[in-house]
Amino acid sequence: MNINMSAGTGVGPTQLAAFDHALVNAGVANFNILYLSSVLPPGSNVTVIDEPHAPEGDWGDKLYVVMAQMRTSQRNQEAWAGIGWIQDEETKKGLLVEHEGHTEGEVRADIQNSLQALAQNRGMKFGPINMHVVGKKCVSLPVCALVVAVFETEPWHTRQAENN
Repeated sequence: MNINMSAGTGVGPTQLAAFDHALVNAGVANFNILYLSSVLPPGSNVTVIDEPHAPEGDWGDKLYVVMAQMRTSQRNQEAWAGIGWIQDEETKKGLLVEHEGHTEGEVRADIQNSLQALAQNRGMKFGPINMHVVGKKCVSLPVCALVVAVFETEPWHTRQAENN
């Protein structure tokens, strides 16, 4: 399974508009987002995408993701979001965590502490901790920072049904 991870920040007249702008900048705005828990299936390849990259699929399709997002409208406050992951180096099974906060350091520390605890809870050893973190400062208008790990898209109905 290929899992693409992208990030976006946004600004808007409301926190919701800033969130939408961040979704656009991450390349996932035109999908219906369905949140997953944070388990990587065996054989997963996680790739960080630096540019907005829309997943395959049509407008309004289901998009299965793990996502971290932080919004703020408080002037001079920062919004930070991040996803961290660990994987077994042989099987590629693993775990993801998502955290949000008002400083980059807070988010990075929470990711590290959570992943260490999740591995310990399972009595397992994984490879190194990886993370993708992004942030934005609120200057005057509301802002949003988000990181999204895209698992797959799915149409609401099968394409074959349309052809019958």
